[in-house]
Amino acid sequence: MSPLATPLVTPPSHPDVDDGRAISELHRLHDVQRRAFLADPYPSAEERTGHLTVLAGMVLGHREEIRAAMSADFGAHPDLFTDLVEVLGVAGRAAYAIEHLDEWMAEEERHTEPALYGTARAGVRYQPKGVVGNIVPWNFPFDLSVGPLVEMLAAGNRAIIKPSDYTPACAELLQRMIAETFPEERVAVVAGGLALAKEFPTLRWDHLLYTGSPAIGREIARAAAENLVPVTLELGGKCPAILADDSVDATSVREVVGTKLIKNGQMCISVDYALVPRAKLEDFVRHAEGYVSEQLPGYAMSTDCTGMITERHLERIEAMLDEARAAGARIVTLGGEGDRAGRRLPLSLVVDPPKGLRIMQEEIFGPILPVVPYDDLDDALAELNAGERPLGLYVYSKDERLAGDVLRRTTSGGACVNVCASQGALPSLGFGGIGQSGYGRHHGVEGFREFSNPRGVVVRGTGDMIDAFLPPYGPAAQAIVDSVIGGEQAPKATAPGSV
Repeated sequence: MSPLATPLVTPPSHPDVDDGRAISELHRLHDVQRRAFLADPYPSAEERTGHLTVLAGMVLGHREEIRAAMSADFGAHPDLFTDLVEVLGVAGRAAYAIEHLDEWMAEEERHTEPALYGTARAGVRYQPKGVVGNIVPWNFPFDLSVGPLVEMLAAGNRAIIKPSDYTPACAELLQRMIAETFPEERVAVVAGGLALAKEFPTLRWDHLLYTGSPAIGREIARAAAENLVPVTLELGGKCPAILADDSVDATSVREVVGTKLIKNGQMCISVDYALVPRAKLEDFVRHAEGYVSEQLPGYAMSTDCTGMITERHLERIEAMLDEARAAGARIVTLGGEGDRAGRRLPLSLVVDPPKGLRIMQEEIFGPILPVVPYDDLDDALAELNAGERPLGLYVYSKDERLAGDVLRRTTSGGACVNVCASQGALPSLGFGGIGQSGYGRHHGVEGFREFSNPRGVVVRGTGDMIDAFLPPYGPAAQAIVDSVIGGEQAPKATAPGSV
């Protein structure tokens, strides 16, 4: 399955915006932070804890404004979900980093051979990289801007954030929140349109994080490579939910469908399609209908339904459905008629769709769930493995050995058993992709290390033979060689099985 083809940078909401001032400000801020880092390259644990403490207070203190901004940009957005992810999720991530900061910052001792290095000590010391850039997508404006900022600050860095121009209310609020909370030499926000988005990855960052599509991710990586800037790419893909024969039940189907309804499918680790035993296909549809009709009546007009981010994105989802209908695919609509004014759409199950449809080739990123039957699990996994490696993979089975076998035989950025998307929510678990779904990690200690330089350090002691490595080479070097290979009388090594 091929990734969604997208342009270099998502077209701005306001294509005629003049980014000249924003670009100048970006370069100014980058210079300010660069100088500040050189003057103070290693903040103490106490300083970093202070940064993380005020960060958590910032999102908690602006909770109501964050709610309002999310609803303004999406047309409709569940307030409680905003609380759970954009506010409490970020604050909890900061609290976790504070709790573990001392152990993350501690030097990791490495072995030295006393006979050669004497009393020398060696270890890895994690030092800040410097000035880090973060290009933020539109779907989680605070979770994916302030969230990774947690590990960036925990690692002692400075950061500049570029929010998406598809979420102008959130971008304006984020810029004000950050400016009121941090000095610009520590954290800053620059907002703008297409020209700014193109300029951002060309700067000489010490690290760059981009979250978005694989197509744009390639262009970001190319631009960053001009300055040999290390990049973390958090991309997307077609994340499958694989249901074993014993798990096409009401509980499992509710989990799969419910995950699809988070943000109405506008989530990179959402379930993109469900793989279901052919004999249980109708059971899946029946359980999905029951879940929505009993627990989410009138879903598409309710406060639980998130609006499509733009009219253009809504039209893209509708075009996918139109293509499926024209191909004769069976479509089951759940959750009512929708709300055009709020850009809210119902959920559409596309049952046993033809493989050539766009919904089977592109990342959907909306409320369409292809329900794909399989006759043999081995064949289904072989077809899955023939495609691109997804950001997430979810397997449902009551047989722990079967679930483990599926995980061993597949590859993805993250995975879950009998649940979906939780790998992206835990502050302790590194989150990221592989191949087309990206590379690098943030969250937890993996995020701290991603934004750190793992500096190997040797401190010389006494009683060593290090000088034997310096010319002229004589008895000391010969003694080291003889101690390993036994001198001139040492037997010649032979390959196993040779005569």
